Amino acid sequence: MEQGVGRVHQVSVSRGGVPKLPVDRARVDVLGLDGDRHNDTKHHGGPERAVCLYSLELLEKLNAEGHPAYPGSMGENLTISGIAWEQLTLGSRLRVGDALVLQISAYTTPCQNIAGSFADGRFVRLSHKRHPGEARLYARVMETGEARTGDEVRLLPDA
Repeated sequence: MEQGVGRVHQVSVSRGGVPKLPVDRARVDVLGLDGDRHNDTKHHGGPERAVCLYSLELLEKLNAEGHPAYPGSMGENLTISGIAWEQLTLGSRLRVGDALVLQISAYTTPCQNIAGSFADGRFVRLSHKRHPGEARLYARVMETGEARTGDEVRLLPDA
């Protein structure tokens, strides 16, 4: 696969909290995925944190380190394969499928709610400060659309 191009491995939603569970597809608007809710709206959701993203390859790395993380277990909405995660920085834009465009707005701050995804409970393993290029990412929705399992994900050139 060409550089900067990947696939949606899993689309995940929940009625609040983790894990988020797989769905085949979800409509995505400026407030996030249809059917997805947050227990803590102070720290999650809203236009600047509409979609949470994570890398399948980094999940596999966590598994190799002995952590029981799996797609959706750490609250991500889209688990993406094939894109070098360290290429994604604040302001990076991704086209998902035909219409959806996301812009990276923040590195997530790991919290106690995802401790179960780590063998030792040390959720700070996902801290961008401690492990640059390995954090989950929040994105704002620049163009609404649908996210489907198997959709192409393309890193767009800088605006």
